Amino acid sequence: MTETDMSKYEKKIIVRNIEIEDIDDIMDLWKRCFPGMEPWKREQLESHIQTFPEGQFCVEYEDKIVGTCSSLIVNFDEYEDQHTWNTITDNGYITNHDPDGFNLYGIEVMVDPEYRRMKFGHRLYEARKELARKLNLQSIIIGGRIPNYYKYKAEMTPREYVTEVEKHSIYDPVLSFQLLEGFKIKRINTRYLPDDKASAAFATLMEWNNIDYLPKTKRVYRASFPIRICSIQYMMKKIDSFEDFTRQVEYYVDVAADFGSDFAVFPELFTTQLMSFLEEKRPDQAVRRLATYTDSYIELFTELAVRYNVNIVGGSHFVERDGDIYNVAYLFRRDGTIENQSKIHATPNERKWWGIAEGNEINVFDTDCGKIAIQICYDVEFPELARIAVDKGANIIFVPFCTEDRQGYLRVRYCAQARAIENQVYTCIAGTVGNLTHVENMDIQYAQSGIFSPSDFGFARDGIVGECDPNVDTVVVGDVDLEKLRRSRNSGSVRQLRDRRKDLYRIETNKFPK
Repeated sequence: MTETDMSKYEKKIIVRNIEIEDIDDIMDLWKRCFPGMEPWKREQLESHIQTFPEGQFCVEYEDKIVGTCSSLIVNFDEYEDQHTWNTITDNGYITNHDPDGFNLYGIEVMVDPEYRRMKFGHRLYEARKELARKLNLQSIIIGGRIPNYYKYKAEMTPREYVTEVEKHSIYDPVLSFQLLEGFKIKRINTRYLPDDKASAAFATLMEWNNIDYLPKTKRVYRASFPIRICSIQYMMKKIDSFEDFTRQVEYYVDVAADFGSDFAVFPELFTTQLMSFLEEKRPDQAVRRLATYTDSYIELFTELAVRYNVNIVGGSHFVERDGDIYNVAYLFRRDGTIENQSKIHATPNERKWWGIAEGNEINVFDTDCGKIAIQICYDVEFPELARIAVDKGANIIFVPFCTEDRQGYLRVRYCAQARAIENQVYTCIAGTVGNLTHVENMDIQYAQSGIFSPSDFGFARDGIVGECDPNVDTVVVGDVDLEKLRRSRNSGSVRQLRDRRKDLYRIETNKFPK
């Protein structure tokens, strides 16, 4: 007797997280599931995957995507009772996702009409429940459509309709399914999805409680999350050796550590102080001589970050790569790891005197104090960069700068304060003062370093956490509170991040080879 080939009868079903390559299929699926409603945009789905990949699921059946669901984490108590879909999803981009939140919020489930009644929707809901258990979340909350309500709108209020569905007197393909999945109705929201004509824009706010939730976990709702920053206003003066440079740098790091700082921030191009003993008159050759000290610079700051237990934003330094010179800022974490950010916009002066090449990557770095970004001097004058960094999760933007006059300094300062307001983010600027009398194109400096906050109740008066006296050798130390920042983004007097008209305009980044 010949053995039966079982494989030809198999029907493979896979539930997995969504990937970038799935986006075109998902957009096509939406059109089949919700004709007449505004479909997902590619950039929205890309933002879901970038912001919270674990919360985006799809079902594959015979190598075809037949169902998907999207979600984010929120602290639901921080949202208004009558919130809308746009509010809870940040207009579909979920950049308000809060990894420290307590509730998984489901924002969409769809199953291909040709494959309904095959329990694919149930599999997606089970994936959400398993995620809530895994992340120890209190509950799953959804705003559910009531797509059969249009048939009864003339004779029933939404509440009456929902009651009849609960009693099984009326069948609704969404609400009936959600009730079977164990969700309980909390209330009915009006104007939830304006383009949902079948539901007359109403939605049922429903919740599934995670009975395995353990309140006593490492994830604590913080009253505050203070971060201490030491911005160093570095005195440029003639030195005779790298050892002289080491002594001056270590002094500042020691001061930052004595204040219990989480970050010590040095200015842009403060390593040009080394040029004062290199005796090279041509600026383009001097920067290449300076670049030979890159390894010594990195070794010094790595050792200081670890020894003094301070994360150091090591200003910026000229680095040679493949024959080109870049202006590069380094992050030296106190655990000994290193990151870097090249200056993206070279000033006319940098191109003229030094032939500086421009970087192409907009980076955001994880630290033990949350996500941060570094934008070197001129870069902070381009608002798109800060917006992209904050969309990637940055809570603090560090701005090492080097300016020779008050006008240049004020451009950096005003733009740093504008970025703090526009993006509900903290910014910190650190500049050089003094002069290098024997170094071409680094003759004199002007700075007033500072730490800035958004402008709203609960933050520093005038949006200034602290600032140095201008043009003196000193530091400023200030505390910024990331919990206060998070709450302001959700419930501040103004909410620039949430209120952006992404339906009207958006920022795109091009892909460059590294």
